[in-house]
Amino acid sequence: MPRWVSLYYDDPIEIVSGKGRRVTDSDGRSYLDFFGGILTNMLGYDVPEVREAVERQLRTGVAHTSTLYLIRAQVELAERIAELSGIANAKVFFTNSGTEANETALLLATHARRSDQVLALRNSYHGRSYAATAVTGNRSWKNSSLSPVNVHYLHGTDRARFPHLSDEEFLAFCADDLQHVLDTATATDVACLIVEPVQGVGGFTAAPDGLLARYREILDRYGILLVSDEVQTGWGRTGEHFWGIQAHGVTPHVMTFAKGLGNGFAIGGVVAEGTLMDALPANGISTFGGNPIATAAAGATLDYLLAHDLQANADRLGRLLVDGLRSAAGRLPIARDVRGKGLMFAVDLIDPGTGAPSPSLAARVMEHARERGLLIGKGGLYGHTLRMAPPLTLTEDEAGEGLGILRDSLAAAC
Repeated sequence: MPRWVSLYYDDPIEIVSGKGRRVTDSDGRSYLDFFGGILTNMLGYDVPEVREAVERQLRTGVAHTSTLYLIRAQVELAERIAELSGIANAKVFFTNSGTEANETALLLATHARRSDQVLALRNSYHGRSYAATAVTGNRSWKNSSLSPVNVHYLHGTDRARFPHLSDEEFLAFCADDLQHVLDTATATDVACLIVEPVQGVGGFTAAPDGLLARYREILDRYGILLVSDEVQTGWGRTGEHFWGIQAHGVTPHVMTFAKGLGNGFAIGGVVAEGTLMDALPANGISTFGGNPIATAAAGATLDYLLAHDLQANADRLGRLLVDGLRSAAGRLPIARDVRGKGLMFAVDLIDPGTGAPSPSLAARVMEHARERGLLIGKGGLYGHTLRMAPPLTLTEDEAGEGLGILRDSLAAAC
């Protein structure tokens, strides 16, 4: 394996089984999972409805056919996602991952606008492929300055860098920044702005609510498309809305999705206005994207999510967890800026002496949490942020258990 594929923990663990929100490693140790395979096991583990849907498909003997043939579950899933998207006359193209979805979105936008110019946000992450890396605004995840697109980065999620501005002043500043970039740094016919409503790898930082609507007003003057990267924020994860961008009161031209939809099975995709999706002139295919197994799992996952109103559960328990962490952080010198929406929340860790971001403290807290039976993630611009995103099926008792471990782990690292 390449050395740049890193593992968590000083003594890495192998997860061999799971049930509900808990997993077991190869040594028989059980953990409450607050990271869900990087927000992918959205319903948790061994969900009967998902397992049975996959087993039904497997019993047909058909695990794969490709998009050269009709796949009933794929068509039905596309119809549902198109309706849920709120995008007029929408069509859906399935991929294997969020990276591929974002590549497709960039292809749609750059072809439609006949331009290689793309706007993105600082501290963003959109995937590991050539174009997705190019529009990623975090140096830790950029391997090359070479790029198939010409990218300009905007302010938006860096609210903490401007403490002297009120919220309204910051919104005005960011809108003015966008206009200034268009006036000075770009040529005509910019293709799109691609944005995560809540930045995932960036440490669950978010643009203030309403900013993307301000951006959309400016973008529309120039015909620039708005792409919402919902790979981590979709399906009710943020609690208050089904899609993260809905917090801004605006509908994008394109949305990308992946991760939680398959509850562990590989599926991603793009939903876009039909005329925009249909405009590509060359042939297209996705050999594995939207395959019979993945779409069976995704359909069952979506059924379960909606039937059990997991968006409401994410909203309720997310508030409980964020409030509890904020209360604890107020007494801990290493903790700064607890933030989150729904079951997508984070804590920045700093050196108590200098106030500088501390990736070493983040690693230490993760070790303490693991020792106490809790799995969490990390991220942020400097690798100093603890990221938590439990399955949306989390119970109140499990939320309380995880919160207690997080408090103890933060205190132990002080």
